[in-house]
Amino acid sequence: MIESAVYNTALGAYALGARLAGRFGHVKARLMTSGQKQTLPRLKAIRREGERWVWVHAASLGEFEQGRPLIERLKREHPELKICLTFFSPSGYEVRADYAHADAVAYLPFDTPGNARKFVKTLRPEWAVFVKYEFWRNYLRELRRIGCKTYLISAVFRSDQAFFKSWGKSYLGWLRMFERIFVQDGASMDLLKGRGIDNVEVAGDTRFDRVTDIMRGVKPIPELERFCGAKGSGGRPPMVLMAGSSWPEDEDVYAAWINSRPEVKLVIAPHEFDAGRLEKLRERFTHGAVLLSEAKERPELLDGAQVLVIDCFGLLASAYGYADVAYIGGGFGAGIHNINEAAVYGVPVMFGPNNAKFIEARELKALGGGIEISSADSFARHADRMLHDLVEREKRGRWAGEYIADKLGATDRIWRSLGL
Repeated sequence: MIESAVYNTALGAYALGARLAGRFGHVKARLMTSGQKQTLPRLKAIRREGERWVWVHAASLGEFEQGRPLIERLKREHPELKICLTFFSPSGYEVRADYAHADAVAYLPFDTPGNARKFVKTLRPEWAVFVKYEFWRNYLRELRRIGCKTYLISAVFRSDQAFFKSWGKSYLGWLRMFERIFVQDGASMDLLKGRGIDNVEVAGDTRFDRVTDIMRGVKPIPELERFCGAKGSGGRPPMVLMAGSSWPEDEDVYAAWINSRPEVKLVIAPHEFDAGRLEKLRERFTHGAVLLSEAKERPELLDGAQVLVIDCFGLLASAYGYADVAYIGGGFGAGIHNINEAAVYGVPVMFGPNNAKFIEARELKALGGGIEISSADSFARHADRMLHDLVEREKRGRWAGEYIADKLGATDRIWRSLGL
């Protein structure tokens, strides 16, 4: 009871803070809170008697990509089922609001007892799938109350999480509300079983399946073809570096090296690209930076530029196919972004030091396909080696690609266990 009161009080305070932040101009908070108000009316308008619904929840865009292979498998093999996809973050919802394989896409209201009760009563799902780190106590309780089979997929557990602290034992009860927990690795399963959580199975990470699907279905991007040149062609520069999900702290690491190597081409996909951010990016590079949106209108601008900035969503996973070496942003901030999107193309992957929570980063470093960067000097040293030693570059890239190939099959393992 104490745990419930503390959780609900904290959730209420967080919801109030988000609403206030939205009123005072915080764009993401405003999008989230205003979007949540539309969720129940939208579901009530489309929900019909006799329909069978599956609810899939992903916090943001990265988690959606992990859930996507399962969603598309559901639609392919059970087209009669309806799918509701929810997001918590605007960075997921605003990009995938029109996702074609979901019958409804919405923001998930805050996990208060009232919101959970109304949402579950309105949707009435028969199955619910949460992706990776989504543990919402009141939603889980409501789903169990109506007999909905609830699953957690691509989950990772670490000893520093609340579940495994002396004061966090009550949180273990949340995990018992899942029908099945599909974890990425044996270490996560051992942690759970050591605390008496037996509804667990090692299935792997569905992101490996997703990035491989993207790689196999990739289509040419004319602007990148012109800027980078086709791999193996005579007109290609000695190295194309792709900086994905880049933050200003990442540019502090690689910008000086790029400016000192005019023969190298750089493609940047910044994590955010408002007008002010894009202008500052232009100022950092001395040999010319062009926006992809500009190149679409005037392709000739690419011919004299060293840097191309992708100022739109949805292209990064395909754009990595043009790279010789990839740098994944976030490692000098909150944590690295998706390194599998790049590694699947068989290129060496570089990233910053904040990567300990990412299994794939640790494993890629151990294999040699991943390279940890600690500073601008560290980046320059490794980047020079990748530029001048083609054998080393290709060897590391091969290790990266083989790592992804060896990890395929999580979606199949989950699907078999679901028994749909």
